[in-house]
Amino acid sequence: MSKEITSREQDYSQWYNDLVLKGELADYSAVRGCMVIKPYGFALWENMRDQLDRMFKETGHRNAYFPLFVPKSLFEAEEKNAEGFAKECAVVTHYRLKTDPEHKGKLIVDPEARLEEELVVRPTSEAIIWNTYKGWIQSYRDLPILINQWANVVRWEMRTRLFLRTAEFLWQEGHTAHATKEEALEETRKMLEVYATFAEEYMALPVVKGVKSANERFAGAEDTYCIEALMQDGKALQAGTSHFLGQNFAKAFDVKFADKENKLEYVWATSWGVSTRLIGALVMAHSDDSGLVLPPKIAPLQVVLVPVYKGPESKVVIDERAQSIVKELKAKGISVKFDDDDSTRPGWKFAQYELQGVPVRIALGLRDIENNQAEVARRDTKEKQTVALDGLVAHAAALLEEIQEAMFNKAKAFRDDHITRVDTWAEFEQVLEEKGGFISAHWDGTPETEEEIKAKTKATIRCIPLNNEQEEGKCILTGKPSKERVLFAKAY
Repeated sequence: MSKEITSREQDYSQWYNDLVLKGELADYSAVRGCMVIKPYGFALWENMRDQLDRMFKETGHRNAYFPLFVPKSLFEAEEKNAEGFAKECAVVTHYRLKTDPEHKGKLIVDPEARLEEELVVRPTSEAIIWNTYKGWIQSYRDLPILINQWANVVRWEMRTRLFLRTAEFLWQEGHTAHATKEEALEETRKMLEVYATFAEEYMALPVVKGVKSANERFAGAEDTYCIEALMQDGKALQAGTSHFLGQNFAKAFDVKFADKENKLEYVWATSWGVSTRLIGALVMAHSDDSGLVLPPKIAPLQVVLVPVYKGPESKVVIDERAQSIVKELKAKGISVKFDDDDSTRPGWKFAQYELQGVPVRIALGLRDIENNQAEVARRDTKEKQTVALDGLVAHAAALLEEIQEAMFNKAKAFRDDHITRVDTWAEFEQVLEEKGGFISAHWDGTPETEEEIKAKTKATIRCIPLNNEQEEGKCILTGKPSKERVLFAKAY
């Protein structure tokens, strides 16, 4: 495969696809709209998953697993949720194939093997989980239930893009049950903070925390909290959501508990999730025209050591010193690869690891060893420097921390520079067309105005920021009174 990458300026969409494919994160599959996550991409997802999993467990959650299939009657129980996902559902109607008697070797659906009840392939798991919770919850002593599930889901998207929008994707979904509204709201906000911390501290991705408008709210939720990130093309991307479900699912599935006064009450619920779409966010927020740029804390490989030698004799000397360096790096908990593959030249390796976004590259030759030094290159800025071998490991460890912080600061500076306050419709259209990014503007609070703005510009309300400043103003479209600004943007 050619390593040449389309530039962002030339074609941002193609640039993104080039990085995903040529950076060996994923590939297209034989199933329309589905992707193959390649080992390098899956290693990245594993690092993200494992860190999130630790954070979930630190906040008292436990992992479980629920069925992939949801009986249609259960799926229909919560009407808003069912209506919200109905157009994206894949449905199983039969359980057997048989040989077509008219075409030898061809298989057809056996008409006699129709399911008594159709099964929805889960687009989200609230229905099957709350049907299960009904058998688990009788008393306040059974609460709270704090469960997370790592799983795949299917949403039959018509227009797909690798990682950003695929018919099947991987995610986690938390589903919790509480005795009081206050507890459920606290859980909803707590998990939003977990997501924001993960995005900023591990992905080096600055996010805006906020609440969705009614039009953008999760189907079946009373409130949806979200973190919104900004990509380099000025479009927003929803990076995570945490939903306060109220008692909607408890009422739909008749999940009640006896409180301390022995009165029966409906349970309060939350759900929250992030998915492999975060990998798409990572690519678009940080990468450049040379390839991926990955934050050290979650990069599959933090350091690569490339030997530069001529002849077998020098190779032996370099290999011995390199293995010692690798051992020291591993002892510090740094993931490192010594690429001693002699079928490719150092220049090719340099380009490959730059393309794959490895944060730190060390080049080591015979003359370097003689001079007690090595060349160290950082991926984010491409700066190179000569470092003494005696201090190489400590330098690499410090450099990884420096890169992590620098990546966040760069992304934050870009995001902050692309939050623009506007007060008129003309300003709104101009900024959206010429600059993009988040537009802070007054809105009259009605779904109708929100829909009209979306129809005219394709921009949506990304969120109403938490702790939003209250100020009197006029809606940019209708001129009606408004008490606060919201963030608009075009989005993925």
